[in-house]
Amino acid sequence: MPQQPMYLQIADDLRKRIELGASLPPHGDDPAAVEFDGQLPVTLRPGDRLPTEVGLSEAYSASRNTIRDAIKRLTSLGLVEVRQGQGTFATRRIDPFVTVLSTDLQAPGGAEGAAYLSDVNRKHRRATVEVPKVEIQVPPPEVGRRLRVSQTAQVVSRHQPRYVDNIPWSLQTSFYPMDFITKGATRLLLAEDLAEGTVAYIGKVLGIKQVGYRDWITARSPDANEQAFFSLAHDATVFELFRTAFDQTGIPLRVTVTVFPTDRNQFIVNVGDVPDPSYEASESD
Repeated sequence: MPQQPMYLQIADDLRKRIELGASLPPHGDDPAAVEFDGQLPVTLRPGDRLPTEVGLSEAYSASRNTIRDAIKRLTSLGLVEVRQGQGTFATRRIDPFVTVLSTDLQAPGGAEGAAYLSDVNRKHRRATVEVPKVEIQVPPPEVGRRLRVSQTAQVVSRHQPRYVDNIPWSLQTSFYPMDFITKGATRLLLAEDLAEGTVAYIGKVLGIKQVGYRDWITARSPDANEQAFFSLAHDATVFELFRTAFDQTGIPLRVTVTVFPTDRNQFIVNVGDVPDPSYEASESD
């Protein structure tokens, strides 16, 4: 059997070191915690910075072009990410969270934190949600169109980062018409989770009932804030889900925009009466 090219040998050796460290806890937020003194570390943990091209060239007695090819190979396998101006880092292995997009209005996954926490905990994962950041603002055009407000109208936005197993999982912002406030739903302005949920609160105070919603999913590149929050590579992709909820008269009562990185999120759409998804072999198989 012909010998593998040098860059593949190097990539395979680094792959083994990364896989050995994959199950170990990260060294911490300081990537300089892993020092390189000419000897390659036996394990590279999630978040560890690899030696520079020069360091790898010396360690493997290979040209820098060969090292670049090896790094490209590891990048294509999702084992490392190159961060502009920072270096090359071993990626963390993430267990994706599956969200079921259901036609059931009572299903988890509503406008804010409580339903999200319930859904994640039900799947035996650990969920946390930050306190909402509340603002009065002119909404982005794509939100204003869905909420059916004028280009200069102001709305209330409630923004929350969400985490699963301490990993940033999504960014969610819900937008509500300003006249909800003037009509008495003033708790929407509070920077706190509403225990009963915002939809239930609006129904109780204003008599406006959510009778349905439309989910519209697109994909795009992350902006600078999303790239930093999720620790994404510059060429990563995110899902953007627009959920427009409607009241009993067919008027939009809220638009919720949620950004999901594609590396840690998957979606299921159920149609009809179907069992819970399970792909594990039964004992009789």
